[in-house]
Amino acid sequence: MASQDVLSQTSRLASSSALLQVLFRVVTFGLNAFTLRYLSRELMGVVNVRLTLLYSTVVFLAREAFRRACLSGSTKRNWTKTINLLWLTVPLGVFWSVFLGLVWLHLLEVPDPSVVPHYQAGVVAFGLSAIIELLGEPFWVLAQAHLFVRLKVIAESLSVVSKCILTVILVVLYPQWGLYIFSLAQLLYVSVLVMCYVIYFLMFLGSPEAMKKSFPVARMKALLPNLVEDETFVNWKEARLTWSFFKQSFLKQILTEGERYVMTFLNVLNFADQGVYDVVNNLGSLVARFIFLPIEESFYVFFAKVLERGKNVKDQKQDDVAMAANVLELLLKLVLLIGLTITVFGYAYSQLALDIYGGSVLSSGTGPDLLRCYSLYVLFLAINGVTECFAFALMCKEEVDRYNFVMLALSFTFLCVSYFLTDWYGSIGFILANCFNMGIRIAHSIHYIYNYFKESTYRPLAGLLPSPFLVLVYIMSGVITGFSEVFFCCDKGWMARLIHISMGALCFAATIVTMFCTETKLIHFVRSQ
Repeated sequence: MASQDVLSQTSRLASSSALLQVLFRVVTFGLNAFTLRYLSRELMGVVNVRLTLLYSTVVFLAREAFRRACLSGSTKRNWTKTINLLWLTVPLGVFWSVFLGLVWLHLLEVPDPSVVPHYQAGVVAFGLSAIIELLGEPFWVLAQAHLFVRLKVIAESLSVVSKCILTVILVVLYPQWGLYIFSLAQLLYVSVLVMCYVIYFLMFLGSPEAMKKSFPVARMKALLPNLVEDETFVNWKEARLTWSFFKQSFLKQILTEGERYVMTFLNVLNFADQGVYDVVNNLGSLVARFIFLPIEESFYVFFAKVLERGKNVKDQKQDDVAMAANVLELLLKLVLLIGLTITVFGYAYSQLALDIYGGSVLSSGTGPDLLRCYSLYVLFLAINGVTECFAFALMCKEEVDRYNFVMLALSFTFLCVSYFLTDWYGSIGFILANCFNMGIRIAHSIHYIYNYFKESTYRPLAGLLPSPFLVLVYIMSGVITGFSEVFFCCDKGWMARLIHISMGALCFAATIVTMFCTETKLIHFVRSQ
């Protein structure tokens, strides 16, 4: 396959994956809003934190290293040995499922059966669903290696839609079933996902299209474990690479799901608070995933192409330095203003947003305070994304290696800080710990950017300083909407709510007008780019 074809198909795969992420987030968003009106916070906490963590841990530990090893290198290989290696994910998944299932059943706190019925069945079902999904691993890797874009989109879309339809039907008709509802939905999800891949390859293998593409597998029997005469069962180079990736993935899983492990193993939150935290976390992360992440990924490529990695500012082309400094300054200003807007208006409208989204289940208790703190955390996320993407694009290998050690130490510190802050402040402590984590990372990246440009005339960090008049408008908007929330929200009827929303709309309009008047350079950049 020509390089241009690979680039084209990889871009399609990346775009499809991004669209699928949007689809999954929107569907999950809507599903949570619906189920919250029928089920308890405790039940949602057990499903979205405890059981989902069991499933994701089993699947990640059983397959992540195999995926990374078997997708490395060319598609021209001995696929019989690769497929043999991939089937080892199933016994590994059985081991992790049984081992962790016993931990979940006997070592962790068991929910009150009167509040969260059928917990044991839920643990078994989610562990079993991980094993079923691993049965499709050889098919998934083969499809991914050959860039079968449409198959992935159809399979994952059908499985998500099937899961959602069954969940809604069971929640409406049999809400007393408790965890049976989510257990059946999870089993349906993985079954549909695996069957889509199996049916596709049943139809594809041996077809004229497969022969035209010189597909390396001719029969379905070849997708089962096969012994090769006078040869080893697996490719030992791939097996050793898998072991190396496994050691990395084990640490990565702990760091990625750190909050959930702290919640699950240290009992710092009850199940109701876990449910509320998970919903607020998903709600708050929408902005970061849909706005900040695309900016970060796109401009990482820009900075990496415009400036040479490892060279200081004097050794770069000065025209390129000027362009990069200007773009960095404007990007910092853009994400800063987006983050400030969310922080200021998020404070006064968190309770209303949660009441509309999930009713009194979310808008009472710690939910509004959680979302208010998350609005502040979004500001940290915004600044960190851009500063870190510039630093990563320019760091030499030695600097990246040093930073990896910093991140490792910071991750351990984050887990410790999370435990203590959560013990003191409840679920809000997790968000405060995240703010601390991001603050340290921002400070590191700002220090790098300052040192990089200090020998030039450019000062892109000025982008972190909005105009004083705009800051004044933000302060006034925060005060006005804060008083509006006290007097009109959220238990004084819909007319009072509409007045509160109108006050926010007027303040938001005044803020945008002020931006257009004071940040003309940024507005021109956004319009032109």
